[in-house]
Amino acid sequence: MLINKLTYDYEYFILFQIFAIFISCIMILISFFLGERSFNLNKQIPFESGVISYGNSQIKIHIKFYLIAIFFIIFEIESLYLYLWSLSIKKIELEGFIEGILFIFTILITLFYLFKTNILNWKYKNI
Repeated sequence: MLINKLTYDYEYFILFQIFAIFISCIMILISFFLGERSFNLNKQIPFESGVISYGNSQIKIHIKFYLIAIFFIIFEIESLYLYLWSLSIKKIELEGFIEGILFIFTILITLFYLFKTNILNWKYKNI
């Protein structure tokens, strides 16, 4: 009985997947048969936002930019948690308030460590 119910629950999902794959294949085949084929040099050149690319794409970017990006993402996620915490401040009790304060304290310690180790310093040094 349970197996029949599980099979029945997944029938529509499997049918939807088959239908989506079928429609995708049909659309690709129609565009392949009805589309124009013109091969020239201008269509082979990659461009971004309508501007033709020039120069070498293999430039070296300093590791500090990646570190700043990672720290930005981490602090952005933490600010999202703080925003949600501030929305529920009326519903949480003293326990939740203390946890939020400890979380803010942890963020401040992390930021202090980043400043202390000069990771956020933008002057280039040999690392």
